[in-house]
Amino acid sequence: MKMIVGLGNPGRKYESTRHNIGFRVIDELMDRWNVTSMQSKMNGEFAVVHRPEGKVLLVKPMTYMNLSGECVRPLMDYYSIEPKDVIVLYDDLDLPLGRLRLRQRGSAGGHNGMKSLIQHLGTERFSRIRIGIDRPTNGMTIVDYVLASFRKDEEDDVVQVIQQAADACEESVGRPFLEVMNTYNQQS
Repeated sequence: MKMIVGLGNPGRKYESTRHNIGFRVIDELMDRWNVTSMQSKMNGEFAVVHRPEGKVLLVKPMTYMNLSGECVRPLMDYYSIEPKDVIVLYDDLDLPLGRLRLRQRGSAGGHNGMKSLIQHLGTERFSRIRIGIDRPTNGMTIVDYVLASFRKDEEDDVVQVIQQAADACEESVGRPFLEVMNTYNQQS
């Protein structure tokens, strides 16, 4: 079984923020796979999806970003999922808006959601799809920036990168992540 985790913050207040782009990719996968509802347990919302390639657990931690590991670890334990079968989707300030970067492991890079996951999983060896949101250029603080909505003129790039991240997730269900990573990282 694979687990695809989108990082974000719960609640309407955060729905369209830059920090919630991981949630938006999970929403896109739900639409594509005709998933109409999620269960709420273990500090998260999740759905088990039966795909031709095998079962996939879609997850949105409801712990707020900085405590994401408190949801993911118990779900991994319950479903007997190994870190190598986890893919995490999250926003990245160090990538331009609309760009993806896939990695099989790595540090948190200052991202508090990733810090929590690494701490609770006890390893950096899980796959991730970093989704570029760019950095603020107008003197806005990082916190205000990631908790702000995308501007209207950015929305086309946002929709495109969400589609691309969902495509990468779909491919990762049936192919080794390393192959998918090499394909998508060459495109960026």
